[in-house]
Amino acid sequence: MSALYIRFTAYAYIKNTMSTKVTARPSLTAQSRGRISGFKIQSLLRVLPGLALSGALAAAAVMLGRIGWLQDHGISTLTLAIVLGMLVGNTVFPRVAEISGPGVNFSKQRLLRLGVILYGLRLTVQDIGHVGLAGAVIDTLVLGSTFGLACFAGIRWLGMDRKTAMLIGVGSSICGAAAVMAAEPVVKARAEQVTVAVATVVVFGTIAIFLYPLLFQLNLQWQLIPGGADRFGIYIGSTIHEVAQVVAAARSVDPQAADTAVIAKMVRVMMLAPFLVMLSVWLTRDEAKHAARNKPSPASGEHTVSHLKPTKAKLPVPWFAFAFVGMVMFNSLNLLPQSVVTTAIEIDNVFLAMAMAALGLSTHISSIRKAGIQPLLLALILFVWLVLGGALINRWVFALLG
Repeated sequence: MSALYIRFTAYAYIKNTMSTKVTARPSLTAQSRGRISGFKIQSLLRVLPGLALSGALAAAAVMLGRIGWLQDHGISTLTLAIVLGMLVGNTVFPRVAEISGPGVNFSKQRLLRLGVILYGLRLTVQDIGHVGLAGAVIDTLVLGSTFGLACFAGIRWLGMDRKTAMLIGVGSSICGAAAVMAAEPVVKARAEQVTVAVATVVVFGTIAIFLYPLLFQLNLQWQLIPGGADRFGIYIGSTIHEVAQVVAAARSVDPQAADTAVIAKMVRVMMLAPFLVMLSVWLTRDEAKHAARNKPSPASGEHTVSHLKPTKAKLPVPWFAFAFVGMVMFNSLNLLPQSVVTTAIEIDNVFLAMAMAALGLSTHISSIRKAGIQPLLLALILFVWLVLGGALINRWVFALLG
């Protein structure tokens, strides 16, 4: 009888315990969901002030960018956004930096990547066919030679830090401010380094707007680049920094030149994604080799030159660059109505403007002053190469490929 009682008691205890655990699980799940929901709301509230500030500056930049005089002189919305951001960042922003900081960082990191991805809606694979093999080869040679010259002249000749030299090279060789911002997470640059690079793009890109119409008149006499306005448009698109600057300069030359210039520029922009991937691989391997050379000796504890194999480093893959290519491919299928694409591009302009405004908010004028005259000298060297070297590349490629 006692054994039967013991078994019954044990069975009741086990059943009661199991039922308690089963009924406890929903309450734990609900509690976890409540915590996650509360955390998301709290995170959203943290970024809202900075997002609102970046959004307000971006809206002002978009409105100013619609002024005809600014459009005619190639001053883009992105340029205006970073200028407005710097004005506020060096006056009012320090007082609200603590509360606005998280949202500003979100804008210049997450919104930047999203903006680069949506930038692909401006391009199609068919654009390459419009400029032909010669146009694609010209863009490739101009990009590679300009970036290589930036690294060599900036680091070896002028003694600049590598990140600033690379950013100036990216901005000059691909698509101006948008390329500088896209390269920032790969290069891991500071806000003031990005701002200096963008400033050089604005300065020499603006000079190009007024210079290239004069060069076109000289080319009509010298025929350095044969083929009239059509091929001179490819020269413009392959050598001027920003899209807005290309449009402004080409329109001053000829409507036909404007068409080929924009297409050549878009093909150049399309090279941004593979360029970022190659840059990421190169920087990762270079850092691994540097770490291997300066590996501390176990015996002495000092840094000694080592002949060991380079240590393996995790490759920071710029996934947004692949997403950019995917967006170009998707846009090439023409599945979306043109009205939807136009709206998405306008939203993308806002995202990029918010990222630029946030970058300006994070930039201190004193940091730019410390950069000295070297960034401008490097940008001048690259500008001279784009004008003269770019003309020679166009001439030789057209002579070879027609």
